[in-house]
Amino acid sequence: MKRREFLKVGAGSAMLAAAGCATDKLSVSERVTKDKFAALESLPPVMPNAEVKESALKGKNACKFVDDCIWFLRDIARLKPKSIFDTPYLAGFKKIHDATGLKVQFNLFYRTDFFYGMDEFSLADMPATYKAEFQDNADWIKFGLHSLQEFPDYPWISADYKDVAKCLSMIRGEVARFAGDNMFARFTIPHWVPMSKDGVKALVDGGIKIMVVSRGNRFAWNGDSSILPYGHDFRLMNNRKPETALYTRVSNNVAISASLCGYNHITDAQISAISKENKYLYDPETGMRFKNSCTAPFSALNLHPLKGIPRDLDATRGCDFVGYGNHEQYFFKDYLLYQPDYMDREMLMARTLKERGYRFIFMEDLV
Repeated sequence: MKRREFLKVGAGSAMLAAAGCATDKLSVSERVTKDKFAALESLPPVMPNAEVKESALKGKNACKFVDDCIWFLRDIARLKPKSIFDTPYLAGFKKIHDATGLKVQFNLFYRTDFFYGMDEFSLADMPATYKAEFQDNADWIKFGLHSLQEFPDYPWISADYKDVAKCLSMIRGEVARFAGDNMFARFTIPHWVPMSKDGVKALVDGGIKIMVVSRGNRFAWNGDSSILPYGHDFRLMNNRKPETALYTRVSNNVAISASLCGYNHITDAQISAISKENKYLYDPETGMRFKNSCTAPFSALNLHPLKGIPRDLDATRGCDFVGYGNHEQYFFKDYLLYQPDYMDREMLMARTLKERGYRFIFMEDLV
C-alpha cells in the first residue's frame, strides 16, 4: 500500500470490521496484528498507578475536536474577509454551533508542510485583525497544540522535553497574539497521539491539564521492519525512549493497525473505567491527566461515511461522555481525498447528540 493510501480505506475497512464481528470477537485491526505480534514480548503497563478521577461535571456531555488545522487560518489571513465566518470552513462550523450549541477545539500545526508544495504559511502570518471577533466566540472555539507540521508521522514519539516545550510555546504564543490566550486549549492531542514521557512533563510544565491516550496491550519491537507500515520503524529507532512500544490501533483505518505508543498509553481495563463516563485518569508520576478523545466506535468523522453515522451513534446510547473528531484537510476541494459531505457529517453528528440530550463541552472542562 502506498504512502498515503491508508487514508482512502476508511469506508471499506468499516464494512470489513462489521463483517468480521459476525465470525469472531476480534476486530479487523486485531486480526491484522495477531500474527505480526505473536512473536513479540508483552510489556507491562506504562502507568500502573494511575488513579481514576470523576469530573465535577454531571449529565451527558459531548466533546468535539478537529486535528491537522492550519489551512482555514491561511484562508483568513490571505483572503482578508470582513468576518472570520465569511470563509467557508468556519462558516460551516458556525452554522452547526448556532443550531446545536457545538463547541470545537481546533488542533493546530504551526506551519504548512512541504508535502503540499513550497507555498508556506505559518501561524506567525496570521494577523491579529480578527482578535476581537475570536474573543466574541471564545465560548465555543479553542485552539490546541498538535505539531510543528503534518510530516513526519509520530513527531512526538521520542521527543525531548525542550522540543515539546518550544513547539508548545510557539503555538500558544501565536494563538495568544491573534485570538487571545484564553482561547488556547489546556487539552492536547499530539499528532498521531503518542508522546514521550519527557514530552508529557513538558506539557504539564507548560500549563496543559489533560491529554489524549491510546490503549491496549504493549509489545516490545524485535527489530523486524516489516511489522510496521510506512517506515515507522525509523520513527521508533530515532532517539528511542524506553517507554516506546507497539500496540494494536483499533479503528476503521486498518492499514495502521500496527502502531507505536508512547507514555500516554493505558490498558484496556483502564480505558473501560473512563471511556464512556465523565471520568479521567490522573498519573501521580507526571501530574498529567489522561482521557480518550473518541468514544468507540467513533474516531475521526472522515473515517465514518455519512450513511453509517446513525448506526455508529446507536452504539453510544447509554454513554455519559461521547468524544469524536475529524481532520481539517478533508473539507478542502484541492485536497487529494476531499469529502464533499464533510459538513453534512458534522451537522448530523452534532444534531443527533443534541437531540439525545447531550451538551457540548471542552475536554478541559472535565478537570
